[in-house]
Amino acid sequence: MADTNQKITPCLWVETTDAKAVADYYLSIFKDGVLKEYHQYTNPPEAGGGNFETAIIEIAGMELSILAAGPYFKFNESVSFVINTKDQAETDYYWEALTSNGGEESQCGWCKDKYGLSWQVVPVEYFDLINSDDPEVRDKAMKNTMTQKKIVLSELK
Repeated sequence: MADTNQKITPCLWVETTDAKAVADYYLSIFKDGVLKEYHQYTNPPEAGGGNFETAIIEIAGMELSILAAGPYFKFNESVSFVINTKDQAETDYYWEALTSNGGEESQCGWCKDKYGLSWQVVPVEYFDLINSDDPEVRDKAMKNTMTQKKIVLSELK
């Protein structure tokens, strides 16, 4: 496994056997990312045979392990990754990148990428609004969040 200071590395089991394609997809979205490792394997006959691949990528400073071993498990919303964006432009970029090409919009800043992994694309200013000491600011932000798919800050203020 690649050298890392990260104690826990999330492993994503994707429903394909092409880890390189999955790694390339995420690296195309997270421009500062790197492919740290890539391996191809064949299961022995006693494990059912078949090929699978693994990759380790680092995106946005976080290492992820990709296990591309076929359609045995599906992602669901019980696990998601939050992207803390600096402004609306960055929010728009990640939202478009993740929901296009087979991705899917959901509600309140949640979406899925083309592999079905759930993401929350949230401008950091959003948390200031929903946690404001001013109840009017807080209530307006929370109420308007419920009407949005992608978080649009200007509609929450």
